Amino acid sequence: MKGKVLVTGADGFIGSHLTEHLVSSGYEVRAFVLYNSFGTHGWLDSLPADVLQKVELFPGDIRDSAQVQKALTDVETVFHLAALISIPYSYEAPEQFVQVNTGGTLNVLQAARNLNTSRLIFTSTSEVYGTAQYVPMDEKHPLSAQSPYSASKIAADKLAESFFRSFGLPVAIVRPFNTYGPRQSLRAVIPSVIAQLLRGEKEILLGNPAPTRDFVFVTDTAKSFRIIAESKNTPGEEINVATQSEISIGELVQQLITAINPEAKIVTDPGRIRPENSEVLRLLGSHQKLKNLTGWVPETPLQEGLRQTIEWYSNPKNLVYFNPIGRHL
Repeated sequence: MKGKVLVTGADGFIGSHLTEHLVSSGYEVRAFVLYNSFGTHGWLDSLPADVLQKVELFPGDIRDSAQVQKALTDVETVFHLAALISIPYSYEAPEQFVQVNTGGTLNVLQAARNLNTSRLIFTSTSEVYGTAQYVPMDEKHPLSAQSPYSASKIAADKLAESFFRSFGLPVAIVRPFNTYGPRQSLRAVIPSVIAQLLRGEKEILLGNPAPTRDFVFVTDTAKSFRIIAESKNTPGEEINVATQSEISIGELVQQLITAINPEAKIVTDPGRIRPENSEVLRLLGSHQKLKNLTGWVPETPLQEGLRQTIEWYSNPKNLVYFNPIGRHL
């Protein structure tokens, strides 16, 4: 991989970590961020000044094909992360998810094809698999649209695959399992529980505690993206990013309770439970393909990742990023 790189969704959780990682790895980074009238740039605004000054900011909207074409101009490699990701919100606004996740991806694919982009890394999700039919789940696992969010990502996956097969576009489809760490939205389970505990709440609201997840620390995810982009073996491939270990949501939350406030207890909140046929009950991924192609393996054990995440949310300087009722600003 050489030349300038573009990160769409650079203002988001994983995108900001990827941007920071690419800068530290010596790459020239253009960051496509969602335009807003406040002139803010999401999580990029929290990066150290010496890092942010090396980033070329490009405000726009992934649904605007002309803006996307402009953003990809003179770029060698594209990391496409821009997406709507909230599963509960996808029940309320499925059309918006199709417009952003599917239509936005089509804009990126078209622009990359028109501009002969050297490499495109498309960010999918483990949610495209639905509940595990076998474990560990490899890239041959059937796809199952158990939410409008996952349906929009499956459609985008297939568009990316079609551009590789039809036009030879050098795109890799990357499927991270449940990424967590500093800067994650309080809508996600780990930061949501940490925030409740740090506020001193004794009853921790939780949906279904039984589902299991394969949690990947965000710095490991960011590194995997760079390694996949640098490899000559990855174009045309669907690639999981996983730890090959699982933990139930209930057990995970109990670990957080033990670490922060042992007096707290779990209370089921019916409003946090997904519709029965939409709940993904088990996600346990295989990273064997990624290891075989690139040598990548996860470096951060769950306990260490949780420690770093708790430390970040406990830091008073980070309180500005979430308000007293636990909703991300």
